[in-house]
Amino acid sequence: MTTPPKTLISAHDLTVSYNGVPAVRDVSLEVRAGEVVVVLGSNGAGKTTTVLALAGELPPSGGHVEFHGEPTTAQLHTRARAGLALIADDKSVFMDMTARDNLRVGGCAAEQVEELAPELVAHLDRRTGLLSGGQQQILTVARALARKPTVLLADELSQGIAPLVVDRLYATVRRAADEGLGVLLVEQQVRRALTVADRVYVLANGRVDFSGTAEEARSAAGRIEAAYLAGDAPAQG
Repeated sequence: MTTPPKTLISAHDLTVSYNGVPAVRDVSLEVRAGEVVVVLGSNGAGKTTTVLALAGELPPSGGHVEFHGEPTTAQLHTRARAGLALIADDKSVFMDMTARDNLRVGGCAAEQVEELAPELVAHLDRRTGLLSGGQQQILTVARALARKPTVLLADELSQGIAPLVVDRLYATVRRAADEGLGVLLVEQQVRRALTVADRVYVLANGRVDFSGTAEEARSAAGRIEAAYLAGDAPAQG
């Protein structure tokens, strides 16, 4: 009998509130070693709130998070030291620094990103603010992966990025997952995200409205996209 992959991070009946108003309600999900989990949903569905709670940036008002099998209330810097990497939706790079110095601040050397992002090598001594948005996002992902995390949480990798660059980023993340990394991607681009996903959760109004395999989600992709346009999400199925 095959042993299932280890669960690296999970939420259990997670509720997160802002000023007493729940933004996420009773969300349960998990990310296992070696898989890409995609969280889909329209704007305001609770995707970013969920990621920030998993990362330790927002405290739950109900339920709990487990990291490497143990309940945790640790803040992000503590979880980062234990193997968690967070890529927020603002690219998290220092625009006035060179790409090389951004890597140093992130605790890795330029040589570590040559395999991950060879297209950056010629731009390492350029100020990051002069790089394209796609190059900045590649730098962000390479810096995160070079530190060899066990879990990567990434919020809207594809936002504002050309499709070819998105495909490049997804391929890099997929390869890292195939080597054992647990990945959670928050996305709005349904069909593109499903090309790299193993499992999928859809959030609507702060709740999990759909969970299933990528194959099941691909079968419902049209319905999921239509629900985005309607400002709602599909029924469980």
